[in-house]
Amino acid sequence: MPTLVCLGLGYCARHYVGEFGWRFARVIGTSRAPDKTATHLAGMLAFDGIYPPPELRQAVAEATHLLISAAPGEAGDPVLAALAADIAAAPPLQSITYLSSLSVYGDHGGAWIDETAPTVPANARGAARVEAERAWQALGHARSTPVAVLRLAGIYGPGQNAFVRLRTGRAHRVDKPGHVSNRIHVADIAQAIDAAFARRFDGVVNVADGEPAPPGDPIEYAAKLMGIAPPLLLLSLDEARRTLSPLVMSFYEGSARIRNDRLRHPLGVTLRYPNYRVGLQALLDDGVAPRTSA
Repeated sequence: MPTLVCLGLGYCARHYVGEFGWRFARVIGTSRAPDKTATHLAGMLAFDGIYPPPELRQAVAEATHLLISAAPGEAGDPVLAALAADIAAAPPLQSITYLSSLSVYGDHGGAWIDETAPTVPANARGAARVEAERAWQALGHARSTPVAVLRLAGIYGPGQNAFVRLRTGRAHRVDKPGHVSNRIHVADIAQAIDAAFARRFDGVVNVADGEPAPPGDPIEYAAKLMGIAPPLLLLSLDEARRTLSPLVMSFYEGSARIRNDRLRHPLGVTLRYPNYRVGLQALLDDGVAPRTSA
């Protein structure tokens, strides 16, 4: 019986399950605080990242596919720390997909890079991702199970996009000439996960739309679509460090233009949203933002 266990049923995993969960006879998700409203998507189990309940150990033992989206912390990967032995011994396991981040690359001065580029993370968050990737690949190699490492660009989609940031006053522009960032619509992440499982893919894939741009460009474009003015204030880097969260600032610590050739072939994904303009227009057409200010 095809069984998917999502260790960390977060934003991307929920979208994947919502569209492709029908491929499995059984879907189990974990969360630190299970949301009862998600039961229509998956059976939910509580997992605090330290002590897996017996029901989770049993689910892992019966899993044919694992989707790992729980982020590593200072102590390393919480899933591996708690469940590595269970996963290593799971008889029916056919494929593992690990959701990583482009933060593993660090700063390449805005150059075009692909999956062969060295990983020189610019911060502890990226370094933890590198170690987690290696650990998952080692586990897969030890049990001869393919591990797809999907390195995700900046994620946007329903409920998490430039329109939302503009409406809530969280949109910002930072003065860092020459800086570019990469992004990907969550629906295309779901496609990548589905392709990785279907092909039992083993290896690293950049999941980005292939059109890097300055971080402020999507904000300005979204404002134009909404019929409002973009934020006038342009923060200096020093001002940004004082006012923005470390997570937001981490996106300004490295600059690289990410190639997505491997996403398109051999993974075989045709992007629904090949750039942020197409993605934002689709979100607007779906009614996630007003066309004019109130």
